[in-house]
Amino acid sequence: MTITRRDAIKLGLKGGAALGACLAAPSIVLAQGRRPTLPYGVMSGDMLADRAMLWARADRPARLLLEVADNPEFRGARQIRGPEVLPATDLTARLDVTGLGDLDTAYYRMRFAALDDHRAISEPITGRLRLPPTTRRDVRFVWSGDTAGQGWGIDASRGGMTTYATMRRQRPDFFIHSGDTVYADGPMEERVTLANGETWRNLVTPEKRKVAETLDEFRGQHAYNLMDANVRRFNAEVPMLAQWDDHETVNNWYPGELLDDPRYTEKNVDLLSARARRAFLEYTPLRQRPDAPGRIHRRFAYGPGLEVFMLDMRSHRAANSRNRQAGGEAATFLGRDQLRWLLDGLRRSTATWKVIAADMPIGLMVRDGEHFEAVANGHGGEPLGRELEIADLLRAIRDEAIHNVVWLTADVHYTAAHHYAPERAAFKDFAPFWEFVSGPLHAGTFGPGELDATFGPEVVFQKAPPAGQSNLPPSDGYQFFGQVDLDGESEALTVTLMDAAGSALHTQVLTPERA
Repeated sequence: MTITRRDAIKLGLKGGAALGACLAAPSIVLAQGRRPTLPYGVMSGDMLADRAMLWARADRPARLLLEVADNPEFRGARQIRGPEVLPATDLTARLDVTGLGDLDTAYYRMRFAALDDHRAISEPITGRLRLPPTTRRDVRFVWSGDTAGQGWGIDASRGGMTTYATMRRQRPDFFIHSGDTVYADGPMEERVTLANGETWRNLVTPEKRKVAETLDEFRGQHAYNLMDANVRRFNAEVPMLAQWDDHETVNNWYPGELLDDPRYTEKNVDLLSARARRAFLEYTPLRQRPDAPGRIHRRFAYGPGLEVFMLDMRSHRAANSRNRQAGGEAATFLGRDQLRWLLDGLRRSTATWKVIAADMPIGLMVRDGEHFEAVANGHGGEPLGRELEIADLLRAIRDEAIHNVVWLTADVHYTAAHHYAPERAAFKDFAPFWEFVSGPLHAGTFGPGELDATFGPEVVFQKAPPAGQSNLPPSDGYQFFGQVDLDGESEALTVTLMDAAGSALHTQVLTPERA
């Protein structure tokens, strides 16, 4: 099914109404076509104890009107006159709302007033978000990655992106999107014949018919995912911490790359990634710092029990290679500044659990032709190449007695629990730790991958397609997310790997180590 942007706006409005978001009509009744709409719903994210980022998009130039309250009826709501939205930001609004420190749950209601007629006010759409606690309490969050990849888009006849609906039913406090939030390099066909003879029917927009190269085409990748009713409803109820990986730009990219791909007229990846970064920042509720514009790595304390460190494993890397350098700039992965930021944050953290949200795994070999795309290099011996940065980090975590560090990641399109221990490793200067892998949310399924022995990983659990099968569609059921539950009293951390139906596949209970 081909759909235009005008159709998408109509579809988004109907989806918003289906959520029961229309709670009050504007005081002046105008023709529907004169009033703005919010075609892609609302979002929140980057929560701190007293503030959060809110997001919405209008269908025309307009001003955001916001209400915030401590109750779903919006009694005594605080009124906020938000920013104007213009084509320069693709009509998206991102607002850093402060003064929320006395709230456990914030309810917000967003409207737009047209700039050419201030009487023309949109129907409202509501959302909610739970703010980080200041005292001990139970916390639940979910994580996964990889949305609308490998040609598998929105098939309305199959319920759309149903993993988002399953995650929403878990009622998490927040969601970590571990990257590949879109597939800007993955054009879609309207129909795909499945192995069982059935037909997968994609909703397709003009931007999804080709690889993204222009800023508007990158924006269209993000807008596409928000056409799914499951995604919009999830976003309205669960705040997001977003990170990016490669497919927001192009597969396996690195700074300075020149593409050898006939699908692209623009070969300069630095230019493509600049456009991709701008679209990503416009379409996610990610807070930007004036002193670090465009920065994606950041950290979030979530009460005394938990702190989340969001990494950027894409922006600072050197070129993909055989990844066996003995050191030097060619071995860069996280980069010196980000490594310093991470280690300093881990040192300073007073949280019991330090969760490192990584967009790529440590020990799995992720290949880029004859080169390597992630950390591992297949050598299996002492650290080389990008492994050197990780070795330095792991050694410092051990030497400085930084306890209870857990890694969460996605990227490889199956789910697994990996335990790393020095007695199994070629490199032994680190303390044992866990890495949990999940995804995809709605994309082709692959795997399992091969582990590199440098840091001594062991597969405790994994679920992937049967041997010899790859790029399985979402309808085959191999879609995954992870759930993390922090017990506020005991501070035990329970990690559960789950499938798209909400079935628990593997559960690991971690007991905190005390200093």
